[in-house]
Amino acid sequence: MSQPSHIRVLVVDDHPVVLQGLIGMLEKASDIVIAGQGRNGHEAIAVFQQQQPDVTLMDLRMPEMGGVEAITVIRSEFPNAQIMVLSTYDTDEEIYQGLRAGAKGYLLKDSEPEELLAAIRTVNRGQRYVHPNVAAKLVQRVTGPELSDRELEVLRLVGQGMSNQEISTALTISESTVKTHINRILSKLEVKDRTQAAIIALKRGIASL
Repeated sequence: MSQPSHIRVLVVDDHPVVLQGLIGMLEKASDIVIAGQGRNGHEAIAVFQQQQPDVTLMDLRMPEMGGVEAITVIRSEFPNAQIMVLSTYDTDEEIYQGLRAGAKGYLLKDSEPEELLAAIRTVNRGQRYVHPNVAAKLVQRVTGPELSDRELEVLRLVGQGMSNQEISTALTISESTVKTHINRILSKLEVKDRTQAAIIALKRGIASL
């Protein structure tokens, strides 16, 4: 049995090398024990329900079920769950969605081991831990114009290079409605055309090629 002072950590990542590397690194810390591991959101939820770890390290982009959805499900059942996103991605939308889902921290995978350990200990105390560079992008995201869910859907498809007609078909709405959404998007983002809007969508992680 672990001593009460130990922090029980669940590690979730779909890349075996990264997963085992994280576990190996964390096991060297005297105050941390591994409570479990998972390779997708479904496994994360199942292991969390069984082990109820003190802190969960959650990747975002995983097969079958991603990190944001898993965080949402876990937090709905365990409101006090201390979950920290550990991701390769630092785009505005990834950060925003992860923290909005209920994550208490956000750290990039290229962070130093000492920072990761400090972040785990901070989150375990019930405090937030967000890397300064990540926090700066989050500020840009939350202080910028808020797009509606439908506008985000349209912008995501614009970022994928779809025409108005293709977007109309994909979302089952009229082309005139698509044009209205795009005009509002251009206004909110303060850009002149859909190409600039698409670039912003890609930079912020709203769309991917």
